[in-house]
Amino acid sequence: MKFPGSVLVSLVLFMSETAAALCLSAEYHDTGDRMWQALTLLFALFPCALVQLSLVFIHRDVSRDRPLVLLLHLLQLGPSSGRCVEALYIYFRAGRVEDPYVSITKKRQMPKDGYSEEVEKEVGQAEGKLHTHRSAFSRASVIQAFLGSAPQLTLQLYICVLQQEVTVARSIFMVLSLLSIVYGALRCNILAIKIKYDDYSVRVKPAAYLCIFMWRSFEIATRVTVLVLFGSVLQIWVFVVVLLNFLGFFLYPWILFWLSKSPFPENIEKELSRLGTTIVLCLLTFLYAGINMFCWSAAQVELSDPDLISKSQNWYRMTVYYIVRLMENAFLLLMWYIYRTDFYLYVCAPMLFLQLLIGYCMAIFFMLVFYQFCHPCKKLFSSSITEALLSSFKILYFICQHHKSTLLTGKVAMKSPENTDEARGSSKTLDSQNRNIHQSVSSNA
Repeated sequence: MKFPGSVLVSLVLFMSETAAALCLSAEYHDTGDRMWQALTLLFALFPCALVQLSLVFIHRDVSRDRPLVLLLHLLQLGPSSGRCVEALYIYFRAGRVEDPYVSITKKRQMPKDGYSEEVEKEVGQAEGKLHTHRSAFSRASVIQAFLGSAPQLTLQLYICVLQQEVTVARSIFMVLSLLSIVYGALRCNILAIKIKYDDYSVRVKPAAYLCIFMWRSFEIATRVTVLVLFGSVLQIWVFVVVLLNFLGFFLYPWILFWLSKSPFPENIEKELSRLGTTIVLCLLTFLYAGINMFCWSAAQVELSDPDLISKSQNWYRMTVYYIVRLMENAFLLLMWYIYRTDFYLYVCAPMLFLQLLIGYCMAIFFMLVFYQFCHPCKKLFSSSITEALLSSFKILYFICQHHKSTLLTGKVAMKSPENTDEARGSSKTLDSQNRNIHQSVSSNA
């Protein structure tokens, strides 16, 4: 049985970030910055409330008839005092007491030489409970990361730019927020892999964790910095950019669901009504939009699927996302460079522009390395990501060539009447010259 390390990491990040947010809000209160204090508390408490709701309703903590657990959730102490203590208690007590109930699961091994063996494994009651706790903390980490830590990091960096000062408390808080976002994105990647390849025994190696960490760190840090720089010079337009991004990713799964003409999903939870199911789906797409606002969502929401997650590896969607996001970041940086204020006179703007673009390209590089070499299920891919990229570029090349050929044919069609008129004129001059020569020869004769 594996030690619940992910539970402890999630707990440490959750508690440390919450404590740092409370300390920083107290500092804003002392300096009289009421608006920054309110926003800091909002971004700290809103994801906490969503985490408690997910543990209460999705993981059914209330249905276990334990009033103390419900009280801890109301006090925003559910993950720390409830789940974590119970997970550690189960782990350290697992070897002492024999499980009375044992279930057998069948998992397929990764194919070797074209063959894949199916292996049976006994899963005890304690191990099943521990797996439930890990899943709960993984989902809580994703919610905390993209609905709390990501807006919090953007806000604190924006305050640093406006006040032209980076305090010790704010810098510590921003580092903790960035680590929380990166860890949430990492857990999102692992969850997506386990959902897509549920029939296989998946083992993620340390090299894969390192690639995901570097990929997400570069991607999120550059994205947040670009939004802050753009918002520091064009305050109104940054709300337009954020709103369009968020609404686009929020409505995208619903548009695909409407186009597929699939029936409304009723099997999410038996006890939920149609209204409750709609609310759960809206919260899921809300989280999906929050993730895609800052980085690529490894788990693609598909409302027509019974599991609500697409299990197909769509390389083209990922390629389009990163191409559009890179162009968007470049455009936002260009607008910042054009409208930058006097504060940025002490900053080498062209160098910062180049560094941020290179940073995002580094994120794409580590992403390619992960999917090409370090993905735990790369043997199951029908095509590698490099082949998909090459095919995408070939399609774009053929589209450009077809566009050029149509332009050339249009130009030839436009010039063809003139050419015929010139040809007729030249033929007429040649005929007149030949007649003159013939007349002169005949007169000389």
